[in-house]
Amino acid sequence: MPRIKIALPERFVFSTEIPIYIGHINYGHHLDNAALIALVAEARVRFFKSLGYSELDVEGVGIVVADVAAQYRSEAFHGETLVVEMAADDFNKFGCDLVWRVSDQASGREVARGKHGIVFFDYAARKPVGVPAAFAARVGAA
Repeated sequence: MPRIKIALPERFVFSTEIPIYIGHINYGHHLDNAALIALVAEARVRFFKSLGYSELDVEGVGIVVADVAAQYRSEAFHGETLVVEMAADDFNKFGCDLVWRVSDQASGREVARGKHGIVFFDYAARKPVGVPAAFAARVGAA
């Protein structure tokens, strides 16, 4: 089976710090894979908030996470603070990828990289909608 390989963008437009708590640790004494996805989800909420949005209101429409891919690079441990960087990339008619990199704040060691494929969604009509132009402009989409 081929391994997942995530290409990172030239620059990230957002960064946030998130500590690793004991509840994020698994029986192997390192960051649990499900906890990593939850921490990145927290970063995603912060990303939208930094732009003046919520996940239910991006220029009047919401988002749906359509897919997730992660590539683990190293272990992370209780007490470390993670830096999660995020950027929007690979736009299409209805959405884009939110590409992210997670690193240990103290050492700079890369812990993981990945992407969440998002689709913009009209929750009232229950259907996908086009990418809001104002959002694309704010995150630097070409």
